[in-house]
Amino acid sequence: MSKLYLVPTPIGNLEDFTHRAVRILKEVDLILAEDTRTSGKLLKHYGISKKLLSYHIHNEHKSVGHLVDRISTGESMALISDAGTPAISDPGFLLVRECIKNNIEVDCLPGPTAFIPALVNSGLPNDRFHFEGFLPHKKGRQTRLIALAENPFTTIYYESPHRLVKSLKQFAEFFGEDRQASVSREISKMYEETIRGTLSKLYQHFEKKVVKGEIVMVIAGKTN
Repeated sequence: MSKLYLVPTPIGNLEDFTHRAVRILKEVDLILAEDTRTSGKLLKHYGISKKLLSYHIHNEHKSVGHLVDRISTGESMALISDAGTPAISDPGFLLVRECIKNNIEVDCLPGPTAFIPALVNSGLPNDRFHFEGFLPHKKGRQTRLIALAENPFTTIYYESPHRLVKSLKQFAEFFGEDRQASVSREISKMYEETIRGTLSKLYQHFEKKVVKGEIVMVIAGKTN
């Protein structure tokens, strides 16, 4: 039966890959991969020999119609990203939306994603939270920061290591230096760490370091 599967891949530790994910990738006709070189290493590790097709932010608009047509005619496909759950700050939304429009079944497997461990490890309130992902780099960034400063909920941000210090400085300026936050990096990997404290202290901590790895920032909401 033709179907689109969204298959989460490990964000660090290869043991986080589920038996079901391995089975699905072995059964589908085609695997759509954000980076075929990165995904090829993962598939080789698990003995998965399957045709890969590149599907990423730069070609998704052009290829989505063709892929939906192929699934409609009977092919089953799995979408994977370099790490984590597809469509969470990664390509996937457009393909899911078009499949739904064309009455194609979509099945998203549960699995690794970076922001949930970071949120829980932060020690900040998580009964209700806001996922922001990546902020705009330039246009609209300041406007977004002004709005988020008033947000009463714990908020989760993704950031690249080379922009972390600059972002922490901006957050301290817009949110206040004493706002509680945490920075998690290298989640599930050998050098995983979570540093907690005020935005001011976090800025001072990372300003003196060479930061590596994927970054998740969790910042407390505004309190009355």
